[in-house]
Amino acid sequence: MEVVLIIPTYNEKDNIGLLIDRLQEEFRRIPHEMFILVVDDNSPDGTSSVVKEKMGTCRNVFLVTGNKKGLGSAYIRGMKHAVETMGADAVMEMDADFSHNPEDVPRLISGLDGGADFVIGSRYIEGGKIPGDWGLMRRLTSSYGNIFARYVAGMHRIRDCTAGFRAIRASLLKQIDLAGLNVQGYAFQIALLNQALARKAVIREIPVEFIDRKRGETKLGVSDILEFMTNAWWIRFENSKSFLKFCAVGTSGVVVNLGIFSGLIHYGLNKYIASPIAIEISILSNFALNNAWTFANRNTKDRFHIKGMKYNFVSIAALGISYVVFVLLSLLFPNVAPQYHQAIGIIPATFFNYFFSSSWIFRHSRE
Repeated sequence: MEVVLIIPTYNEKDNIGLLIDRLQEEFRRIPHEMFILVVDDNSPDGTSSVVKEKMGTCRNVFLVTGNKKGLGSAYIRGMKHAVETMGADAVMEMDADFSHNPEDVPRLISGLDGGADFVIGSRYIEGGKIPGDWGLMRRLTSSYGNIFARYVAGMHRIRDCTAGFRAIRASLLKQIDLAGLNVQGYAFQIALLNQALARKAVIREIPVEFIDRKRGETKLGVSDILEFMTNAWWIRFENSKSFLKFCAVGTSGVVVNLGIFSGLIHYGLNKYIASPIAIEISILSNFALNNAWTFANRNTKDRFHIKGMKYNFVSIAALGISYVVFVLLSLLFPNVAPQYHQAIGIIPATFFNYFFSSSWIFRHSRE
């Protein structure tokens, strides 16, 4: 194969030359033609000058420049150039700051040799690591950002959705409208992965250790985080049939809930007793429909009665959330019809129930 390793850069003068040298050493261990394509966003620190110096002595180093529009925009530009102009059979993504160990490059390439279409250098499978000296906030940002992508965007079977260290076959990239991803920042990582999943690509995760940069500054900003979160929700909305089915089941549950609640009040039952009864009946109705329809295609490991026990546990928690909201609203707004309080209480319980239904009760099993 001809493999093009794409390295997006912005103000990485202190890193890029050293990284190119290290990669050349690792390329000797790989039985393929290896190329380096640096995609520099017109760095004011002279990053491109360092790359041009390397191009003078290394025939396999190339440079593409452009305006700074974000990580995703740089990768799209680089991938199109690698596939369309350089004729690459595969491409790799890699950071310029040594957070990805050059020694792991041969291992990711071997994943392609083993038949995978999309290989992820994963921090969150057995053997993968993140820096041990990370503070609590940095750990939460990394781990919960990945959890957000897995369960909001529906990529639950992938352990590291946000990894930026990956090897991808060009034949897969040719099936994807890269420009149509409509992302510019770090959201590119989950947008591309989602397209690979949609095309039933063979995806393999290989454990790697993520290393903190020693030179330069991180480029992640608030706008990147907002785009990432928005894109994850959009992917869920566009592609997740289970989410749409869950919404439909939830709507039927609202009808059941309010119908039972109104009926019990009509026959004289105290509203504080009628509320949990109505909620519980609607939860049981939702479980039956979700089990038989919403998550019917998932290969769940647990048997029906185990799922039922788990659902009962979640149901009690959801019941508590909804009931607390109902009581608070009833006390704060006693003159408002209790049906409105009941309906509002359903909302937080629904989100709580969906998260645990998707990620725990009906979790897809790889076995």
